Amino acid sequence: MLRSNFLTCQFEILRRISKRFISSREKFTPLGRLSVCESDQVLSLDYGNRLMYFPILWLRDNCQCSECFNPPTHSRIIDWYNFNVNTKLETIVWNDLQKKMFIKWHDDHESVFELNWLQKRDFSPKSQENHLLENYRPVRKAWTKNDFSSIFHSFEFNDVINTDEGLKSWLKSLATFGVARITNAPKDEQVCRQIANRVGFIKRTHYGEEFIVKHKADTTNVAYLSTELQLHTDLPYYEYKPGVNLLHCLEQSQSSGGQNLLTDGLSICNMMRQKYSEHYKILKTIPVDWTDIGSENGVKFHKIYRAPMFVVDERDELIRLNHSIPQRGSHFTIPLSLVKPWYEALDVFVKLIRTEAAEFKTQPGDILTFDNIRLIHGRTAYNDTGNNVRHLVGSYLDWDEIYSRLRVLSNE
Repeated sequence: MLRSNFLTCQFEILRRISKRFISSREKFTPLGRLSVCESDQVLSLDYGNRLMYFPILWLRDNCQCSECFNPPTHSRIIDWYNFNVNTKLETIVWNDLQKKMFIKWHDDHESVFELNWLQKRDFSPKSQENHLLENYRPVRKAWTKNDFSSIFHSFEFNDVINTDEGLKSWLKSLATFGVARITNAPKDEQVCRQIANRVGFIKRTHYGEEFIVKHKADTTNVAYLSTELQLHTDLPYYEYKPGVNLLHCLEQSQSSGGQNLLTDGLSICNMMRQKYSEHYKILKTIPVDWTDIGSENGVKFHKIYRAPMFVVDERDELIRLNHSIPQRGSHFTIPLSLVKPWYEALDVFVKLIRTEAAEFKTQPGDILTFDNIRLIHGRTAYNDTGNNVRHLVGSYLDWDEIYSRLRVLSNE
């Protein structure tokens, strides 16, 4: 029974210990120490010179018994309708030999927690930070035009297709820098599908699962024109827009044009936050109508999605960038007083992304892969000839599938 606001419970030492482990005359020094702060409803475990913290309510919510948790599905099955958020501890006991913590709750329910499980879920800031670094997502590293040659890594097609290490290395580089190149891919229009199947599956849009990028004079998509393709993100009019672009080059233009353009939106946002803070605030708060109207393979579509250019999280970190001059709708449903300031902010942004654009040219057999919610991409104008027609095949992947695959590969 807990009898004070701060009660220290010495760990139980089993009295009946097998002679295999320790003689009855030997002294056994407890490895851990439990403490409970009732006012904060936090339990601490000091084990091996490591102090860990666990909210009492959280421990009850995460009871690992068969009534509360289903191991095959890794899922909580506790009856939350009848859950008591004012739950209290009755007794807590630590067993050094078993490396387990035993809890009896005020309603007579019992929970057992293993040391290894607790160590992985410790609430101390350092432990939580390590968990996010190791299990959530690779840390993104912003880059500038001058950095591009050092961060633009290449990976062999056969390694990515045939080895888990090759696949993992490519995906980790892609997640970190937002761009990576796969080289020496066969001249086959199904290659993007092969790559996607190694990760998960293709993201389907109204353009299908794969799309052919060639000059088409009568197209409804500006990407299919040979004129300059302004820097943009693909499909900003999708609420769940594709996370990653795969662009497989089968034939490249022999003209001086057709250069790829890539800018790191993460770097641009950081730059604007520091140097153009008012413009940055405008672009992250004012919603824009992103639209696409047309038809593909006889199917008509009319897409609209409203969101700011910069979508940020609670730490003011970029989680999605929306930008496309052709696909920014003419409806602008904001107060009149904000229209001019928004255009001024857009002007700063457009000039920055063009100035900071890395320029290069993929070659046949290259698959350019890049983050569509972070990077802005474009292409310089080019000229086709009768013997040379620029030909790319593209497809999309979702980041959910990429991060899932990375975690599986990291745990194997």
